[in-house]
Amino acid sequence: MIEQLIRTPLTDLVGVRHPVVQTGMGWVSGPRLVSATANAGGLGILASATMTFEELEKAILEVKGRTDQPFGVNLRADAGDAPARCDLLIEHGVKVASFALAPKPELIAKLKEHDVVVMPSIGAAKHAKKVAGWGADAVMVQGGEGGGHTGPVPTTLLLPTVLDAVDIPVVAAGGFFDGRGLAAALSYGATGVGMGTRFLLTSDSAVPDAVKQLYLERGLTDTVVTAKVDGMPHRMLRTALVEELEGTSAVKRLGPTMRRTLEFKRDSGMSWWELAKDGRAMKKQQGRTLGQMALAANTPTMLKAGLVEGDTSAGVLASGQVVGVIDDLPSCEELVDRIVTRAADELRRASSCVVAQ
Repeated sequence: MIEQLIRTPLTDLVGVRHPVVQTGMGWVSGPRLVSATANAGGLGILASATMTFEELEKAILEVKGRTDQPFGVNLRADAGDAPARCDLLIEHGVKVASFALAPKPELIAKLKEHDVVVMPSIGAAKHAKKVAGWGADAVMVQGGEGGGHTGPVPTTLLLPTVLDAVDIPVVAAGGFFDGRGLAAALSYGATGVGMGTRFLLTSDSAVPDAVKQLYLERGLTDTVVTAKVDGMPHRMLRTALVEELEGTSAVKRLGPTMRRTLEFKRDSGMSWWELAKDGRAMKKQQGRTLGQMALAANTPTMLKAGLVEGDTSAGVLASGQVVGVIDDLPSCEELVDRIVTRAADELRRASSCVVAQ
């Protein structure tokens, strides 16, 4: 385990040694992976969207039992119990609240009052300006190379527009997997990098080994962005199931969609009223159509089948394009150490190119 080699506004803000963030991936970013990242000196973020309230509290306590380092929790800002989950973070002294969508200003204010760092994920400069104006401490910006829900603009173009728009720390995500990427992001002006697929493919990840091997076999062109899973653009591995979904009509998808909605309702413990309330929130905040809201419950169920149960015939596998350049399964400590060491070397090399005045 290496000592701090690179200090940025992110490491100062959060209290971690290294400017490397393990993102909150549903069914993947559990206590084992989060605590391993934290112990390695990075910022591990627990994914709570696929957890019940009780499961989230249990997971937080497990992380705290495994590490004394700072960590975060990713929350759905549009969830009906988002305020209660924020209270849970405050109660247990969680350092960072990460959001997939912009939280309400009053929620940001409450978290900040209790010294919780608020870091929403955004996909456009205008969204960064909005949450910065509401008091967010930092933002994470993901370019189109990233896995899961993603946009069309690559990180190399999206990142500078966000950096120009705000003066709070910006974490760059989408397409990062090694020290060269961290050095490049810092050179742009970012304060760190966020990585999902790279942390999924570690020995500390609880994803089944057979599924990890499937990822390792893929190339740079083996991911696809589809809206057929939950109605929103979603980058995942190109599998037989995804190809089938891409070629299936909405009518033929209706039956499986309803079946998975029932399964999600059972797993989440939510009532039909709570599902409807969350659906209305999605429509209001994300502008989803009724059809897209009907598909939304597909995502957690299908991701669980692939990433937890290892059933690729019934599940999908979210993935960034970096899957095509990853060929090993290091521990989180090994990964973070080599990323930071390489980044420091690259930054020193780059600075040697500057002509002294």
